[in-house]
Amino acid sequence: MPEPTAPALVQLPSFRSGPAARPLPERLLILDTETTGLLSERDHCIEIGAVLFHVAERAVLDQVSFLLPCQDNPAEPINGISAAVSRTPQPWQAGLQFFQAMLDTADLVVAHNVKFDRAWFGREPLPAISKPWLCTMEDIRWPPSLRLKPTPSVRDLALAYSVPVWAAHRALTDCIYLAQVFERCSDLDALLLEGLEPRQLFRACLSYAERHRAREAGFRWNEPLRGAWSRRLSQREVNLLPFPVELAEGESPQAD
Repeated sequence: MPEPTAPALVQLPSFRSGPAARPLPERLLILDTETTGLLSERDHCIEIGAVLFHVAERAVLDQVSFLLPCQDNPAEPINGISAAVSRTPQPWQAGLQFFQAMLDTADLVVAHNVKFDRAWFGREPLPAISKPWLCTMEDIRWPPSLRLKPTPSVRDLALAYSVPVWAAHRALTDCIYLAQVFERCSDLDALLLEGLEPRQLFRACLSYAERHRAREAGFRWNEPLRGAWSRRLSQREVNLLPFPVELAEGESPQAD
């Protein structure tokens, strides 16, 4: 039997070694959005939920949820928020101010689908967010013993940590699920630090017959790299893969 091909090695910036190693974040702002559609250029954010979480204490410090007024909500069958309810008088401006105060004190912003949630910030009336983000769906590699998919849903993640799931598709609810997962996660510190490692986009170097190996390793077909199985990986994760990969065209080492 031929020897397995070694994974392609690409030197990325060191993350946890040396005097410039990034410290463990102390406060996490866990956030979620509900929107009227999928396109931030055309649709609108209709609800914000956020939980300020203290890592060392494994405790919730603050939480907020508020609706943002809109004229119509085509996504009402999914999130259950009617446009009329969003326009009911309520102090959403004060909620937004409190959200900003929570953001100001946070070290790290956490969401379960950062690519989606981040797109709505910096568009009126939501503030721009310059702080680092961490995706609990893409960046954190949850323990194999939980038998989760490589990119689990919030529901599956909560159930894996014995967090009761009582509702779905409201912003604060999903934030609470993630906070309760963090409360129960004994190796949270290590998962956060590994999740914050610099990542680049790699394509799997596998034949069509071996495509299942890429899928099992969390690679996605045609997303974001068309015509390939790809995934964003740290150097440590590249070294652990049982098959070769190559850096996607146009990728360059990320600054730490």
